[in-house]
Amino acid sequence: MYDTLTVEEAVMEATTGDQIRIHGNCVGHPDKDGEIVEVRGTRGEPPYLVRFADGQTRLMFPGPDAVIIPQQRTDSES
Repeated sequence: MYDTLTVEEAVMEATTGDQIRIHGNCVGHPDKDGEIVEVRGTRGEPPYLVRFADGQTRLMFPGPDAVIIPQQRTDSES
């Protein structure tokens, strides 16, 4: 099914330990960074349980203003 997706249909995927950056949606609103502590969707899809720097943890279905930043993986994790 996913092999035939177009760019417009791309699915967000993440793994535990990845970072998520949610860009501010208004001028003057800063970006918000968090760590994905749990992936509850199938195949790395949302929802994600995200812990932010202020200590809050939220269950999120990220929108188009969010970017997944994969964690650095070592060769032993492959």
